[in-house]
This record gives sequence, C-alpha cells and structure tokens, in this order.
Amino acid sequence: MTTTTAEPPAQAEHPVAHEPRRSWWRQLGIDTGYVLLAFPLSVLAFVLVITLLAVGLGTLVVWVGLPVLVLGLLVARGLATLERRQLPEVLRRELPTPVYRRAEPDASLARRLIRPLGDPQGWLDALHAVLRMVVSIPAFVVTVVWWSITLAGLTAVTWDWSIPYDGSGQAGNDTLPELIGLGDSATTRVLLSTAIGVLFALTLPAVVRGCALAQAQLGRVLLTSRAATQAEIGRLSEGRDAAVAAEAVALRRLERDIHDGPQQRLVRLSMDLHRARRMVDSDPDGARATLDEAAVQTRETLEELRALSRGIAPPVLADRGLAAALAALAARSPVPVELACALPPGQRLTPAVENSAYFLVSEALANVAKHSAATVSRVTVVCEDDRLRVVVEDDGHGGAVLAPGHGLAGLTDRLRAVDGALTVDSPRGGPTRLIGELPCR
Repeated sequence: MTTTTAEPPAQAEHPVAHEPRRSWWRQLGIDTGYVLLAFPLSVLAFVLVITLLAVGLGTLVVWVGLPVLVLGLLVARGLATLERRQLPEVLRRELPTPVYRRAEPDASLARRLIRPLGDPQGWLDALHAVLRMVVSIPAFVVTVVWWSITLAGLTAVTWDWSIPYDGSGQAGNDTLPELIGLGDSATTRVLLSTAIGVLFALTLPAVVRGCALAQAQLGRVLLTSRAATQAEIGRLSEGRDAAVAAEAVALRRLERDIHDGPQQRLVRLSMDLHRARRMVDSDPDGARATLDEAAVQTRETLEELRALSRGIAPPVLADRGLAAALAALAARSPVPVELACALPPGQRLTPAVENSAYFLVSEALANVAKHSAATVSRVTVVCEDDRLRVVVEDDGHGGAVLAPGHGLAGLTDRLRAVDGALTVDSPRGGPTRLIGELPCR
C-alpha cells in the first residue's frame, strides 16, 4: 500500500531546535560588560605586545630577542583566547577555534622555541592586540556617556534638589532650561532631565549593541576567520573522503551482487545451452526442455540486472525527478509505505542530491524489509530553508546503530559527500527513524 499526499504528515517533527530569543536587557548586560572589560584589556594588550615585539625585534640581531619575540606572540595568543571566549555571547553564534601549529614530539628545544614564529595565526593575534584599542577606546567612551546620561536623567528627581542653585536659578552658569528658554524652575529642570534620560534609555540598547559589535567583528575577522577557512577546508576534505569511501562501498556491493546473482545465472545459462546443443540430435525433447529452462534463466537474469540498475540510478529518477522515483520505490516495497512528498510538482534538485536522497530511502526501506519486522513504514520528504529533509520511519523492533562497516555507516558517507548528514533514532523496541538532511541546491 502506498499513500502519496501533497503535504507532510502533521506529526512529522523537526529536530532542529532554535535557540530561544535572548531578552534585550540580558543582551544589554552582556554587551555592556564586554565593552567595559575590553577597554582595560586592550590597553594591557597594546602595551605588553608592542613592548615585547619591539624589544624582541630590536635585540634579534644578538639572538636575545628571539625568546622575547616568542613571548610577545604567546602573550597575544593568551589575550586572543580570552577574546574568543567572549565573542559567541556577543555575536550570538558559535565561532571556530583555530588550531595552532605544534612542534613535532621529537623536535629539538630550538625548534620548539621558534615554532610560534611560523604560525600565521600568532601574528594575527598580535595584530588584533595592536588594533583593538583603536575600536575599544571610542566604544568605551560612547558606552559610558550613554549609560551616564541615561542614569542621571532617569534619577534627576532624586538629586536635583541637592545642587545649590542661587536665587536666579543658576549655579555659576546658565542651566540648560534657561539656555533653551524654558525658565529655571526645579520642575522644569527635573522634567527636562528626565526626558533626556528617557531618550537616551530608549537608544541605549542599540548604541551599546553597535559598540559591542564593532569590537566583536574586529575580533571575529582577525581571530576566527582563518580558523573558519581551515574548518571549511577540513569539511570539504572529509566530504571528498566520504565520497570516495561511499563509492568504494557501492562498487564492492555491486560486484558482490553481480557475482552472487546474474553471474551465477549466466554460468548456468551457458552450461544449459551447451547441454542443449549436445542433445539436439540424440534427444530433441530433452534439448527443447533445456532451452525452455534457459529462457527462464534469461528472464530472471534480466530482472536481476534491472533491479541492480534501479538501485544505482533508476531511469524514472533522471526522467521525472525524485518524487516520482520515490513513489515507484514505495510501490515495490514489500512493507506498506506511506509516502508524503512535499516537493512542488516538477521541482528538480541537483542530480547528486536526488541520487543521494533516493539511495537513502532505497537502503532504508530495504533494511526495513530485511531486519525490522515492521508492518508499516513512513517516508516524509520536504524542502525548507534550503535543506532537503528526508525522514524514513517504521514501527519495527528498533536497535539500528551507526557502526563502522555497517550499511548505515555507508549511508552516512553517501550523505556527507554532498554536504548532508544522517541521524538515527532507533531505541530497543522501536520505532526507528532515519533523518537525512541534504542541501536543496
């Protein structure tokens, strides 16, 4: 039984958990603390790093400056590490951590000493220590001024009375209400100060946020951009290795299936044809029966070859797309399949993504039929937020695991090759859910 609907089932769950919105006052506290702490740290970093690097470079000619130079880079590294720990809270997202170069375990003391000098990230840390003060000082000043005016204005009613104004409403100078022609009564002064405090309070979160982001973006560019590039290179390398591994597994499986199926039938077919040729003159009826058996073997061999070709790249997938191919796949499944494919009619994905999604569903349904003892399975396909989400669920006894060398590990490699991921939820007793996520483009 195959049921196809235009929308995914209502009970389909999305495993992507969104981080709850952070309250504005909590973010204001984080940003304020970050800006206020950044000012003394930036001054300390500038003094220490500039001093150590200048002394190290100045005395490098007599080799005394070499350890001083390395010390300057290590100090910059320590301060950069402290900055990286604060950046995720300010930027509201995780950032990659760079991997510093390490000397070989058997390296000499001299090589261990000079190793930090050849690390590009160490010099980026030093550059951040030098440039950070250019941003932190104006950010500190603006933040302190905005907070001061906000607090002073909102609390004007509590302190205005304590200022010793003279009879003309002055305290040695004209007050602000007098300068703008509002008079100099206590009520006017308090109302004007409170209004200014409210104005600055309303703009305080945005102003402090801007100051914090200005500093954080400088840190992100200098302290994590290289790490992000390294992480992307590593991810692409892992994807390439996963593609090679998945291709090797697929080829070995295809070779085994051909050897165990069509090849054996072709060997028997050859033997039957040779026997029939020898029996043509002496036993025509026996030869005719042998040829009939050979014809049956030929049909069965063709069916097995078609089944193998459908597992690799079925023609319906290339001609009509993923939705039609999954419908055909569900119709052939020995376990009833409820198919919910929310892809718009006629929508085509990239061939690599369509092949990987088809392979995922094909292997999952094959495992359901062989191992799960399930009575029904459900396949949900939906594309949202530029990600193709494929869920295969059954009501079997569960217990599926992602173990090296098993079929699910091959599925993981197949999806990683196209920048996808596989999640398996299969407790003992069931049910089993395989969730594959792939890029829609």
